[in-house]
Amino acid sequence: MKTFKILLPLTLALAVAQTAWALPNIKVLATGGTIAGAQAAQSDAGYKSGTFSVNDLIKAVPQLTNVAVLSGEQVANIGSQTMNHEVWLKLAKRVNEVLADRDVDGVVITHGTDTMEETAYFLSLVVKSDKPVVLVGSMRPATAISADGPINLYNGVALAANPEAKGRGPLVILNDTIHYAREAQKMHTTRMDTFQSPNRGIAGMMNTGKAFFYSMNTTRHNTKSEFSVDGKSTNDLPRVEIVYSYANLGGDMIDALVEKGVKGIVLAGVGDGNTTDAALAALEKAAKKGVAVVRCSRTGAGVVDRNVEINDDKLGFIAGMELSAQKARILLMLGLMQTDDTKKLQQYFMEY
Repeated sequence: MKTFKILLPLTLALAVAQTAWALPNIKVLATGGTIAGAQAAQSDAGYKSGTFSVNDLIKAVPQLTNVAVLSGEQVANIGSQTMNHEVWLKLAKRVNEVLADRDVDGVVITHGTDTMEETAYFLSLVVKSDKPVVLVGSMRPATAISADGPINLYNGVALAANPEAKGRGPLVILNDTIHYAREAQKMHTTRMDTFQSPNRGIAGMMNTGKAFFYSMNTTRHNTKSEFSVDGKSTNDLPRVEIVYSYANLGGDMIDALVEKGVKGIVLAGVGDGNTTDAALAALEKAAKKGVAVVRCSRTGAGVVDRNVEINDDKLGFIAGMELSAQKARILLMLGLMQTDDTKKLQQYFMEY
């Protein structure tokens, strides 16, 4: 009986400890954005991004303590319209370092929505872990009436803490909707459902913090990616620019980019990645000078396949397949760090 009285408190203590241990360890890396923004007045449409710190964001959602053991870190505090290569490299390095820690189960990145899809896709190519990485933002600043940041952050942490999110690559969560990094696109300036996955559909949905996945990510990403930015600086990233096609587009802009020494040009073409005769002639000249040329579409969805409407084999172009121009730029930039062979670069666009 005496032994039982001694063991009972110990058993209860162990049970409590095991409950605490069961909560996953999630690291929140903050970069700023609308989710950390503040208005001068709630009636204002304008606001200043990156006003609040990562700790402010976490404290604003006390329910997070029921989901995970959290720690926060401020990587940057900017509006994502000013996102740049320096922050990308810093963020990728930190994500890789954090996920290499055996005690960390996942990462949540708070980010502005303007370039969130680009950051997510970049990370999908250079993060070397299968642990969950979730990017979360908001369409309304933290001071707004009915701000969406708190619920989005809650869903983001719950998603990163979910073992089913492992191996899917970086995920984007807003408005209860889960998107794969490769598929996500911001499609509206202000609406809460601004993010869509127009080509392959959404990855899943969140409902009261629970994830329901609809599909797997079948393209190469993370541990299956051959790209790396370890030890790289911004000077190591080749310059790749985007040319937007429109009626009567000439070749002057393309010629100027070639003269500036760009290594790659992505065409945001009309329809199926097409453009004017003058622009095509300039792009052909660029390709002959060793500039990698990728054809994409400005329409926002669909496949730009090889040799459809334009003879890519003859002109030395690369077909962008399903990638938007902004994501094609990222893949081409990383691809050019590996090779300048057009056939190999085309293979990247088929696989990633």
